[in-house]
Amino acid sequence: MEEGDLAADKSTAAALGGWIVFEDECGQSLRPPRSATWGRRGITPVIRVRGGGTGHVSVAGLACYRPGHRSRLIYRLHCYRGRKGETKAFTWTEYRDLLIAAHRQLPGGVIVLVWDNLNVHRRAELRAFTDAQAWLRVFRLPAYAPDLNPVRASG
Repeated sequence: MEEGDLAADKSTAAALGGWIVFEDECGQSLRPPRSATWGRRGITPVIRVRGGGTGHVSVAGLACYRPGHRSRLIYRLHCYRGRKGETKAFTWTEYRDLLIAAHRQLPGGVIVLVWDNLNVHRRAELRAFTDAQAWLRVFRLPAYAPDLNPVRASG
């Protein structure tokens, strides 16, 4: 695995006959939103919401493309309920497992992974894992470039 600059070799995925895979993550609180709404003059609308809704859910997704094949979306969910010992966000092992699942689901070829500089992506354990995989090439996006990531740009 060679970690490189995104623009260094634009033909990497095609030259290797592989998949170009964009990864990103997002999250959503499980607490109901508070908002105002319209109502008749003099009558204040009351909206009742049951439950406190604690915690949040995160999604990590891989948008996978290869010429001649249908595109794929591979994703994993991470739920945080605020319980003792529970992690709030994806761990490096969950990202590792997501990459392994992608390797199993994408037929043949190398995976050219494009992802951001999230602190978990830079962890030594995850970097050691990606370095050890012959089927994986990693390219990092610049520090802030959401327009270069189609997973984020489409949503």
